[in-house]
This record gives sequence, C-alpha cells and structure tokens, in this order.
Amino acid sequence: MKPLQQLLRPNILALKPYSSARDEYTGEEGVFLDANENPYNAPYNRYPDPHQRRLKRRIAAFKGCESDQLFLGNGSDEPIDLLFRAFCRPGTDNVVAIDPTYGMYQVAAATNDIKVQQVLLTKDFQLDVEAVLAAVDKQTKIIWLCSPNNPTGNCLRNEDIERVITGFEGLVVVDEAYIDFAPGRSLLPRLQEFPNLVILQTFSKAWGMAGLRLGMAFAQPAIIEVLSRIKYPYNLNVLTQQKAMDLLEQNQQEVAQWIELLLAERSALAQELQKLPFVSLIHPSDANFLLIRTPNAKAVYQHLINQKIIIRDRSSVSLCAGCLRITVGSPEENKQLIQALQAYK
Repeated sequence: MKPLQQLLRPNILALKPYSSARDEYTGEEGVFLDANENPYNAPYNRYPDPHQRRLKRRIAAFKGCESDQLFLGNGSDEPIDLLFRAFCRPGTDNVVAIDPTYGMYQVAAATNDIKVQQVLLTKDFQLDVEAVLAAVDKQTKIIWLCSPNNPTGNCLRNEDIERVITGFEGLVVVDEAYIDFAPGRSLLPRLQEFPNLVILQTFSKAWGMAGLRLGMAFAQPAIIEVLSRIKYPYNLNVLTQQKAMDLLEQNQQEVAQWIELLLAERSALAQELQKLPFVSLIHPSDANFLLIRTPNAKAVYQHLINQKIIIRDRSSVSLCAGCLRITVGSPEENKQLIQALQAYK
C-alpha cells in the first residue's frame, strides 16, 4: 500500500476538522450550557455523541475488533461517499469497480466527479482478477468489490479478493452488506493482515434495521480517523444510537433465528421457483435474495406489480438480461409470491 499521505487528497490531508461542543467535553453529567441546546424535552434536546463511543465499544466487542477500527455512518452510503471525498480528486482520479454490482458506487462517483472503470464479472459472476488489476492506472485510488454481490447474490472467492488486495497499492473496499447470510466468509477476522482493506457492513439486512440507517466501515485506525474528521459532526442521531444499543443487548438470539429462517425460506423459495415453466435459471445465492432468469422478465414483473407484489427487474444490468431479483420474505409473503407466479399466463 502507498503511504496514506500519497493516497489522500491534499486538501483533506490539510483539513482542520470542526470541533463541536461534545468534542471539548465528553462527560455524561453536568450542567450543559455549552452547545446552545434547549434545556427542555430531555433526552432529545441534547446533541448525540458525535463519536458514538458507547455504541462503537458495543459493536467492536461483538465484531471482534477495536473501536478505533470502526466508523459508523448514516447507512453504508455515508462511508461510500466519504471514501470518494477523502481519497479521490474530482476530475482527476478514478476508481475500479466490478460490473454488475451495487449502483451507489457509480452514483457516489458521479456526484464527486470521479470516473469509474468498470470490469465485467465472469459468466459465473466471479472476479476476473487479471482484468481488475489491468484496469488500474496511476490515478486509480480505490477498487470497489461487493461480496455477496448485489444483484447477483453470490460471494466472490476470497482468494480472488486477496489477490486484488495484495496486487493494488490503493484502497480495496469490500462491501459485505449481505455477509450474515454467508457465514464464515467475512474478511473481518483478517483485517489486520491488509493495511489497504476497508470492509463495509450494515445493520439493514440481517438485523432488520434498514429504517434506522446504520452502516459500518472497518479499516486501519488511520483510515477511520480520516473518515471521522470529514463526516458531519452529528451524523447518527440519538434515536438510532439508542435503538441500536437496545437491539445489540436484547436481540442477538432473535437475529440468529431470523437468519436461520431466511436461509430455510431461501432454499424453499428456490425449489418452488424451479417448478415454474418460465423460470430457466436460479442463480446460486449467498444473500437474502434470489436472482432468477426468465425469457419474459418484464411481463412477469408487470404481472406481479398488478398483484401488488414488488420485486426488482434487473434485465438492463450487465450480464443479467432477463433477470429478476426477488427478496426472500416471510413464509406468508413467499407463499403469496408463488401463488401469483403460478397464475401467470
């Protein structure tokens, strides 16, 4: 990996971060007259901890890392955007990303005026490592990988990811939003081995907290410190922080049960979909969704819309012609889906 000073934008390297009232005093008790807050309507009248100290300690203990290796954002979209803003000079630098993959990398790149060099996956939706590394040039700052990938649903091979990490001098971001449905595949236990690795995870999927918007980035402390310096001071509100603490304390066993149920439902749903004459292929999935192929994707999609069942038409995505992405729902929702598809003519 290049020295961090060579990867960062010069203005970010020189940036003096905003210092909030809660940066200057971190105690939890006292008469607070420092932040121009309303003294009434406690506890919502107080600004939240800008560094999320208690929540970070709890998550770090659960994830088996140190608090200074963890950044918490408003969904994973916030660290995605911050990585572009910190490391990529608009109109000059570029990034490499696989194709197809999660669309927000492209949106964040366009917002920050950063070119994306896309590299097609293989026909079985795996990395073409040589092509990924060949797409790198002197202005490439980040390589974006998603595993399990969206919309394909499969994990990229860890040995291929490792070859990309060790073969590139910039940052490699591995988005593991769906990793809870692919146990044992996370790179998080190996974070210390790779100084240029950034791992994204989220509470939106397996933890059922999409509405709270809580994403995580794991990296070496120097990278986390950069993200923390340029984020908005109070990026996570007090409700999100408290609810996440409550769920981490009370719901771990329930989350494990949700994952087990969703994996069973994913298997059962695949079996039922396979029986439908117009489903030609069900791609293997390590996530909480299935990508199916059909010669009538748009018609099937519209049929389900008419039944008020909403899925995603991915037919316009690279390598996904004729493909529909179906989230694994509850047993009752999956039953409604299959019944609606059985009525398709």
